[in-house]
Amino acid sequence: MLTTTEIIKKVRLLEIKSKKITTDLFTGEYHSAFKGKGMSFKEVREYAAGDDIRFIDWNVSARFGHPFSKVFEEERELTVMLLVDISNSGLFGTRHARKRDIITEIGAVLSFSAVNNTDKVGVIFYSDKVEAYIPPKKGKQHALYIVRELLSKEPKGKGTALSMALRHFNNSTRQKSIAFVLSDFLDGGYDDALRIAGKKHDVIGIKIYDAMDQQLPDAGMLQVEDAETGETRWVDSSSAFVRYRYEQEFFRVTEYATQAFKKAGADLLHVRTGEDYVKILQRFFLSRNR
Repeated sequence: MLTTTEIIKKVRLLEIKSKKITTDLFTGEYHSAFKGKGMSFKEVREYAAGDDIRFIDWNVSARFGHPFSKVFEEERELTVMLLVDISNSGLFGTRHARKRDIITEIGAVLSFSAVNNTDKVGVIFYSDKVEAYIPPKKGKQHALYIVRELLSKEPKGKGTALSMALRHFNNSTRQKSIAFVLSDFLDGGYDDALRIAGKKHDVIGIKIYDAMDQQLPDAGMLQVEDAETGETRWVDSSSAFVRYRYEQEFFRVTEYATQAFKKAGADLLHVRTGEDYVKILQRFFLSRNR
């Protein structure tokens, strides 16, 4: 558990790091990847050659005896929601940092990117239940509050259930939002809730995994503990069959997530601990712009 002084220090460091990333790299990319997804009515004006006839306002045209067009403008303000997995499996990590630390950093970067573009940002923290909900708001102070919560929020639940967080999101968020799901996705049974969210919102999953989530080292007999249930067992990691089964389980869970996001019309990014997540996000934003 971090002390208040440690949290304040970490918030400051994350603020500096996030601001640098946001201003150097994401201002243009984030802005053009997500802006202009929604249009709002602005005014009517006289029809001009080349106007789309679908936007003729027939009521106004009838009143004045000649055609008028509806004019729309981009909705400049967006709502960004972060669905953040704080279950205990995130406390694992063998390279550079724990999965939870990477989730926190990415959450901070996305929060600052949103407020820099005068968008609202909110958070749903979840384990096997919704742990906390921060309603979307604008402003730097709000982003700093989110970062503080990302650093200090502890789960009361023991497992992981993304379906609960998605249901809460679907019920609490009326307007179309951009939702980033930050998790290791060691979970299942969320495909239906994800499909419902994907119909209305722009959903992007960011799967954080550790190299050892995929491959067990050949290190003889190991006593391992399930971070979420507390259950311990002995595993013979020198057995090629055990290591193979371990890797197959990783592929099964990853494939489930890949298919669930695909069917929901949503994007899924993969980030390994120790990898440069900034480059991965940047590539994704640029691909969106095309």
